[in-house]
Amino acid sequence: MVAVTDATVRQTASRDTTSKKKDAAPRRRMLALNLISVAAGILLWWALSASGLKLPSPVEVAVRGWELLIDGTLVTDLAASLTRVLIGFALGTLVAIPVGFLMGWYAWARGLIEPWIQFFRTIPPLAIIPLAIVLLGIGEEPKILVIFLAAFFACVISTFQGVVNMDRTLINAARVLGTNDAGIFLRVVVPASVPFILVGMRVGLGAAWATLVAAELIAAQAGLGYRMQHAQLYYDLPTIFVGLITIGILGLLMDRVLLFAERKLTGWQERR
Repeated sequence: MVAVTDATVRQTASRDTTSKKKDAAPRRRMLALNLISVAAGILLWWALSASGLKLPSPVEVAVRGWELLIDGTLVTDLAASLTRVLIGFALGTLVAIPVGFLMGWYAWARGLIEPWIQFFRTIPPLAIIPLAIVLLGIGEEPKILVIFLAAFFACVISTFQGVVNMDRTLINAARVLGTNDAGIFLRVVVPASVPFILVGMRVGLGAAWATLVAAELIAAQAGLGYRMQHAQLYYDLPTIFVGLITIGILGLLMDRVLLFAERKLTGWQERR
């Protein structure tokens, strides 16, 4: 009996090891393709700058980035921009998820809220800047507000679609088993909507970073967008590229965090 048990344990461990190896192989291939793509992009950039186009070379941008890092300018700008994006994105997401669930679960809420969502969604957050300045002044509040709006509208629509498009068979099966509405919502609707919520968060994160530069037009004294706009006045292309690359890297890292959360929270989904 002990021998059979030991053999079963060894077989299970062997299957787990084989499964981990199979999962690791695609990740290694994807990482290799990512590195090749980045290297090719840098080489293309180098070639374009050497061909006579008015582009700074990667070396010039790297040197300028190091100078801004050493004198503390880049750290100050990065901290200011990251704080604005994180606060605006977090608030937008926290408000969007319950509103999206409310619209998707209750028809009366959908009828009351959806027209306003669709109306304001068509207005670019940047168009709100003049109104935000008049109402909130020139402090941090209007900057965070426009970033909040960009993240909110992307996430609320995705959450709403996740609720209304879920498989009704799952809800009917839960009702047959005697589950009440609260149980159906918590055990069926919420888990089924998680992939849509995370997609909405990723889109909202991109919208938040895209709105940042314009948001920092509002009397900012520090920030990546502010630094880029200041550099534009002096045709300081290396500084502009440093800002662009920094925003791209930060956005990519935050997106990868959301992708990691998606894999952990939606492991039950089939993936290609």
